[in-house]
Amino acid sequence: MSDYKNTTDFDYDLFVIGAGSGGVRASRIAAGHGARAAVAEEYRVGGTCVIRGCVPKKLLVYGAHFAEDLNDAAMFGWDVPVKRFDWAVLRDNVAAEVTRLEGLYGQTLASHKVETFLERATVAGPNTVRLASGKTVTAAKILIATGARPFMPEIEGIEHAITSNEVFLLESLPKRIVIVGGGYIANEFAGVFHQFGSHVTIVNRSDTILRGYDDSMRDRLLQISIGKGVDFRFKASFDRIEKRDDGMLHLAMNGCDDLQADAVLFAVGRKPNIEGLGLEEAGVELGERGEVKVDQDSRTSVPTIFAVGDVTDRIQLTPVAIREGQAFADAQFGSGGTPVDYDCVPNAVFSHPPIAGVGLTESQAREKYGTIKTFTSDFRAMKNVLAGRNERSLFKLVVDEASERVVGIHMIGPDAPEILQAAAIAVKAGLKKADFDATVALHPTMAEELVLMR
Repeated sequence: MSDYKNTTDFDYDLFVIGAGSGGVRASRIAAGHGARAAVAEEYRVGGTCVIRGCVPKKLLVYGAHFAEDLNDAAMFGWDVPVKRFDWAVLRDNVAAEVTRLEGLYGQTLASHKVETFLERATVAGPNTVRLASGKTVTAAKILIATGARPFMPEIEGIEHAITSNEVFLLESLPKRIVIVGGGYIANEFAGVFHQFGSHVTIVNRSDTILRGYDDSMRDRLLQISIGKGVDFRFKASFDRIEKRDDGMLHLAMNGCDDLQADAVLFAVGRKPNIEGLGLEEAGVELGERGEVKVDQDSRTSVPTIFAVGDVTDRIQLTPVAIREGQAFADAQFGSGGTPVDYDCVPNAVFSHPPIAGVGLTESQAREKYGTIKTFTSDFRAMKNVLAGRNERSLFKLVVDEASERVVGIHMIGPDAPEILQAAAIAVKAGLKKADFDATVALHPTMAEELVLMR
């Protein structure tokens, strides 16, 4: 614990609004430095990632993988006479795990002596927070960590659609689901529902999925998804959504034929949670998308108010929010923190198969360096060969020709995110293609392709 000196001028040294990944990390680290910290959460401790995001989604992804694994098992000598999927069992087991994790997050706050208010809190001034109960408290510093939520467009009948938040609460598995959007959330849930046996149609306003990802990876995912039976409607939009008496949804479309579905999931982006927080009244500057504008130290235009995580719309990833919360707490209450480095942040799409990448895409590297080299490996995973599955993996190294540094790694295939985490260290460290070439392959693995490309 540091020798942070508490101030007696306020009720708390730090008050955090929002108990998601960033807010929990910031409050417990600040408390560890000796600060009197409190956090308010109006919904459930844990935030988007734990409650309605990456954790329950990944559990659904795991569940979906069994569909193909059970089919492939016969070629490996396993007799699986009966295959039946029960959505309610998985849904309820995932919900139970989320509840368990929520409890652990609460225990973490309590063990670090962070006071928790399970109610909504708003900013009432540079050093003042008002709780929903009517209580007003003061703090030397206020941290906004309220995250973001799915954006829902203004379409007639939009109340009949769901977002990623409600996916985990569905009473039954839809036989036909239309997923709106082309980003990672849309493609992840497309893979999940397809494996569960739903007929999936993706509707996208543009003609490109996964904008910002490497072209080769997104083209390969599109090819594989179409081959599996996922339908795509590009350059299409909604006129209205009508719910029929039998519960079926009629989707009146622009740019394609009308569609019928049992469920419509909108995954068209996320917007910062800033409504009604009193930020503008307190003088906090907001950006064009409603994001809280901050400097490299996560400080807003009001010197005593800070913000971390998705509400700042820097990089909307849980590990980034955690690093921002840690850096903030160390800088403000410890012996000094290191600003978050946003370069070479690895990313993954838990599609079927998954995509993972770090550093520059091929097109980004050409724009930055001019002359580059690319090395690719296009292969069938050993398991897929024996199973008779034609799905091919693709790995790519992007190299700056002048320095020979590997400036990007991109891959699509089984376990790509697990492989990429270790490979991301090499890109972050600035290793050269020769360093990859000098590393002995670990055989037989898919990961060995990273050191065998010539």
